[in-house]
Amino acid sequence: MSQKDQQSIKPVAELIPAGCSVCGVRQYGICKALRSADLFRFANSTRRRKVAHGETITFEEDEVVDYANIVSGSVKLTKLLSDGRQQIVGLQFAPEFIGRPFSENVTVSAEAATDVELCVFPKTEFEKMLREQPDFEHQLLEQTLVNLDDARTWMVTLGRKTAQEKVASFLLLLASHIGKSKEENTGHKLFSLPLKRADIADFLGLTIETVSRQMTKLRKTGVISVERNLEITLHDARLLKQLAGDD
Repeated sequence: MSQKDQQSIKPVAELIPAGCSVCGVRQYGICKALRSADLFRFANSTRRRKVAHGETITFEEDEVVDYANIVSGSVKLTKLLSDGRQQIVGLQFAPEFIGRPFSENVTVSAEAATDVELCVFPKTEFEKMLREQPDFEHQLLEQTLVNLDDARTWMVTLGRKTAQEKVASFLLLLASHIGKSKEENTGHKLFSLPLKRADIADFLGLTIETVSRQMTKLRKTGVISVERNLEITLHDARLLKQLAGDD
């Protein structure tokens, strides 16, 4: 075999399903633990699902039939209280995993906080892959523990921080997960609020008026700028960390 022929042959490890090759989060989510053959097998059972802003992905207490990775967008998690009210208990972003493996019923409702794209896989195939592929199971466990650490950190935010610190912490959360560089070498981050002011207030345990006042203060000090109440530009991440009580 000539050297040219040898160079034209790709190693098997480089061969991946076409859909996976263009997935922007594959290298960061649980699928990165799968080898080529397993990825092809897993991809045969997956499907892409687009969910419009405001639509429900799963309802609390529904039977679990599939799980999903977030490919793009933001997801709001809620719990239904006995009097019919809903409490926002978390936000999820790409490439996080939606679902609780080996559960019979959904434990929290999931709603598209923005337009969302999901990679959905059947419960049976996913749980079978977990049992057969220790690296895949390990990757899911690692991601779950990171989410647990984040949840504990957020408990401190809700339980101990001031209104200013809560709003600043919320903006830092968004900037770290969905913020995009606005201008090269400036460090400015641009992102859209995935929640309405009322939902932000609910999530932070504040009133809508308090959230609005704190956002106005941040804008007047030049930490952020706001366009149409949705588009946020973070100008000074270091100062925002100080205001969040994290520096």
